[in-house]
Amino acid sequence: MGTRNDLDGLIGFVGSDDLWRERLADVMDEHLLPAMEEFEVDFEELGDILGETWPMVLWGAAFEDFLGRFYEPDGQNFVDVYLKRKGGSETDSNRAYIEGLRDAPVSLYEVSKIEPGKSMLVRDLLTGSAPVMVREKSATRMLKPWDRIAVRVVPQGDHHVISGALLPFTPDASDLLAEVLRDALNLGKRKKLRLSADQLRQCAPLFSNAWLFESLPGALDPEPMQLANAEGDELLFHDLRFPFAKGVVQKDVMTRLAEMPAIQPAGPKAWNWLAPEDERNNRPTGGLVVAQMNSGNTVLGTLELKGKALILSVNSASRAERGEILIMESLKDLLKRPLSAIQTVDQVMANRDQIDNGSDEEEIPPDIARQIIHQQLDQHYRDTLNQPIPALGGKTPRQSVRSAAGRKKVVEWLKLIENRSANRAGTPLADYDFRWIWEELGLERERR
Repeated sequence: MGTRNDLDGLIGFVGSDDLWRERLADVMDEHLLPAMEEFEVDFEELGDILGETWPMVLWGAAFEDFLGRFYEPDGQNFVDVYLKRKGGSETDSNRAYIEGLRDAPVSLYEVSKIEPGKSMLVRDLLTGSAPVMVREKSATRMLKPWDRIAVRVVPQGDHHVISGALLPFTPDASDLLAEVLRDALNLGKRKKLRLSADQLRQCAPLFSNAWLFESLPGALDPEPMQLANAEGDELLFHDLRFPFAKGVVQKDVMTRLAEMPAIQPAGPKAWNWLAPEDERNNRPTGGLVVAQMNSGNTVLGTLELKGKALILSVNSASRAERGEILIMESLKDLLKRPLSAIQTVDQVMANRDQIDNGSDEEEIPPDIARQIIHQQLDQHYRDTLNQPIPALGGKTPRQSVRSAAGRKKVVEWLKLIENRSANRAGTPLADYDFRWIWEELGLERERR
């Protein structure tokens, strides 16, 4: 006897029938061939390229599509044929699941209200239908709020479940899917996608196509990550140690630092060196930009008093040069010329690993570190609400929510930053609570 949501009987049956096996192979080609031909790869290579689980997920997506197809001349459906011949070997619940899988079209869903190991709310982004709560164990332990997934939602008695073939969609893959769906269905580029179940069934292979065309390029030829600061300079960490001149005490240095407009307090004996206002939006393109912000201004470096020295820490050679000039011009009678220590990103990471592995105790307890970072994020996002955001057309979030169109943009922006934060597993960012931002902007009802 089969168990609930078990497709072994179907898989075995299709393997024993030449006609249905040939039809399944044709569906598989629709899902996989466009990408495999474009990137010149074989199905057997996909596991090594993408990861060993993905070939079977893609096979499952094609198989689920095959289960919902009807063939001429008499409208034959594989599920109907199987249940007529072998249905007696299936439990009632598994039979109902198979029939539900046959009827359920694939779609792109947005995930929210996740209860790990229990359930999640899924909202269909392509049909506009009401959100559905589904019971799910394994996927809910991996998915994060606002993740997007291509999957089938299947009624199961008094509740819903999802099918086994689940493809995670990045924002780029989602955009690509929308583009190919519009082309396939001859829809206008500006018209909101609102597809019928029949249209989704017709376009089922495009979900696999879009996922593969977005996933394969990076897997086949991953570009080395280029780390740069906000000016586009290569990351190279400099610590400049300015020894005190004879007779100088910390209070003398603190008094002089307080007179410098570009130097802002960040702690009892710590300061941020901020970029001028006209450098605020000077951002390079390409690579990964590493930038720390303070009230909208880029933090060019940090200053700290340690014993008889002032330490300037910056992340590029050009900033080290600028910082040395600034400090020596403003405090030249208090400090001596600096001694410099320089480290690459790899050296910094290696040193961090050695510290983590060589010490049983951390300098700052994890709970305290998490609290500090969350407080910094609170301040950062409070500042951000009053700063122009490119994704919002150069308006601030507070300005944008005043119109219906602006509110929609802010909702999408919030979902994006919350999702990216939630996916930073193992860091304090992963469990940062964004609810207060939604409430602050009057969007709490949109957070579903």
